[in-house]
Amino acid sequence: MRAVVKVGTTSVTRDTGELDDDALAKLAGEVADAHGAGHSIVLVSSGAIAAGLPALGLARRPGDIGTLQAIAAVGQPRLMARLAEEFGDRGLVTGQVLLTPHDFGQRAQYLHARQTLGCLLDLDVVPVVNENDTVADDEIRYGDNDRLAALVSHLVHADVLVLLTDTHGLFTADPRLDTEASLIEEIVEVDAALEAVAGGAGSDRGSGGMASKLAAAKIAAWSGVRSVIASADTPGVLRRAVEAEPVGTVVVPRPARLPSRKLWIAFARGAAGKVVVDAGARRALTADHRSLLPAGVRAVEGRFDADDAVEVVADDGVAFAKGLVRYGSDALRQVAGRRTTDLPDGAPHEVIHRDDLVVLT
Repeated sequence: MRAVVKVGTTSVTRDTGELDDDALAKLAGEVADAHGAGHSIVLVSSGAIAAGLPALGLARRPGDIGTLQAIAAVGQPRLMARLAEEFGDRGLVTGQVLLTPHDFGQRAQYLHARQTLGCLLDLDVVPVVNENDTVADDEIRYGDNDRLAALVSHLVHADVLVLLTDTHGLFTADPRLDTEASLIEEIVEVDAALEAVAGGAGSDRGSGGMASKLAAAKIAAWSGVRSVIASADTPGVLRRAVEAEPVGTVVVPRPARLPSRKLWIAFARGAAGKVVVDAGARRALTADHRSLLPAGVRAVEGRFDADDAVEVVADDGVAFAKGLVRYGSDALRQVAGRRTTDLPDGAPHEVIHRDDLVVLT
């Protein structure tokens, strides 16, 4: 089996923010055990910012991006050095790969990343992937190592995505607040009710939380990859998750796998606005797999430029698709509802071309 393993900040650091040697040793042991059983492992590790905080004498994670990027630059080599030491003690070689979600939207970068990771795995190396925090912008703030791990699982054609965290999986309620909360063992479809249960960010040391884990599992499901959300403290958790033994919360993959570019449109790019369409346009997009034309547009929400990602919503306000728009918001308002024959000369005939559209229902 080929597995992508994401370990969260809280799973490799102490409450003080310093790297936890015992946790790193357990992680290395888990990977070594799975590797020894013949499985290929790609590790996506958070903790660069948390590792940099104590080195700079900072007690809490700041909120501004510039400072976070500087802290990540200090913490990343410290994290990699400790991982290399722990893995090396178990006979494993690690190799660092820095990526951002944007690398998945450019075909050339996508292919280069896939080739590099493939070569590392062929050389029996354990790739350690981290977000390139020193050049990323809003990614640092939204737990995107979870999202990055899901995108990497698509990139390397993984069989399973294992999201290791500080809880045993997704519960029916917050187990810290509700003693009757029970573990959800299997999820067939990630819906709004589950997303509400997942809540928000989990700690000051990390940027994720259960919500970002569930979002990552949703991306993996659209990639045809099984996901497991489980506690990093559970003995033998990685091998059990890879070999489909009962552990944590399992998110079942969808039968169809999205192409990499459409996965990037759907999940790696934030939506800059919304385009409200009529019932006929919705049918054309969902049932006939056609492009969105100006005639089907009822309203435009937000401000965006051409080539931005936007959500496509029906009259009920629920987003059912996402795509790259060929009009800016002001220009689209001017042509909304017009037939193609009534468009100004030189205006695009499609608001969103079907090749740039992902239907998410």
